Amino acid sequence: MQRVMQVFLQFLMLGLVSFGGPAAHIGYFRKKFVEQEKWLDDDAYGRLVALSQFLPGPGSSQVGFALGYRRAGVPGAVAAFLGFTLPSFVLLYLLATLSVEALDSPMVEAVIHGLKLLAVVVVADAVLGMSRSFCKTGLHWALAVLSAAVLLVLPGLTAQLAVLAFAALVAAWQAREGTAPVSGGAARVHWLPFALLALAVTLAVLPATGLMHRIYADFFQAGALVFGGGHVVLPLLQETTGELISSDRFLTGYAAAQAVPGPMFTLATFLGADLAPQAPLLGATVATLALFLPGLLLVLVFYHGWEALAARPRVAAAAAGINAAVVGLLLSALYQPVFVSAVLAPVDMAMVVVGFYLLRQRQLPILWLIAVMLGMSLLRWSLG
Repeated sequence: MQRVMQVFLQFLMLGLVSFGGPAAHIGYFRKKFVEQEKWLDDDAYGRLVALSQFLPGPGSSQVGFALGYRRAGVPGAVAAFLGFTLPSFVLLYLLATLSVEALDSPMVEAVIHGLKLLAVVVVADAVLGMSRSFCKTGLHWALAVLSAAVLLVLPGLTAQLAVLAFAALVAAWQAREGTAPVSGGAARVHWLPFALLALAVTLAVLPATGLMHRIYADFFQAGALVFGGGHVVLPLLQETTGELISSDRFLTGYAAAQAVPGPMFTLATFLGADLAPQAPLLGATVATLALFLPGLLLVLVFYHGWEALAARPRVAAAAAGINAAVVGLLLSALYQPVFVSAVLAPVDMAMVVVGFYLLRQRQLPILWLIAVMLGMSLLRWSLG
């Protein structure tokens, strides 16, 4: 129980400060659990990131869920999910049920802008750190550069999946035929996750018997169909709620989801509260859990099989190729949307340079870095 509580508190702290979206979250997780806490090494972390790239659902939350599972089993996985998601859930629920006019004030805009600049720093640090860990050969560097170039020119989910698949195939093909198998044990089938997933799917496809059942079914189906998480879920949710929530209200929720820390999938919290005005907390809870549930259950279903497969030379090579492509994916995300939405003037770039120096060279704790970036942003706002 002590270990489970440790997982919850670690992820709760990250949930309070993890601004910047999925790409930044992967950087936060690596810095915290690989570099600082040393729960696992870069290779093991890379396998978790690779697994999340090919499962539907919230990619960064799936990595956090798997980290919690690795640390303390199913209770640890649940603790990681609750800790990381709770801050954004509470904030978006409050914004859905209270006035959101405060988001339009210049001071709040300055705060949000400072957090966007923080995301530039964190993602840049993640790109540098992960490139050193995941690009160990000339082939890996080539795959990373090619992936970044393709995704910068052709952004979108289809191109993302294509470069990941291409990197996996090329790296597996280049693996040496005579490499000895790595001892990883045989793949084990765990039937409980399969049973839970089957039950969740059955409940989602049955004819709706009430409002909460309809919310569950709609959001579960959206969560099961989206790859990449983050912004990718937007069109699916807009289609799901299009006739029930006005476009202005939907965009308000989307803006709020970008302004708070933690996973963007908690946009479901805002929408669920709006869809159930008579029971907003229940609606928010059902919508949020339903959107996350498919991706998290799939992690449990595939985790052990993936760990066993990743011990085989060809599969390990493919996973290494995927991780090299992920470096390219992060590099493209560093430019769009992170950099272009945050760095709007030379002074913004100056703040990013200072923040990167403090994080990378001075090893400033993330809470202090947040304070510094917000302080600089507010000082700039106060000076006009």
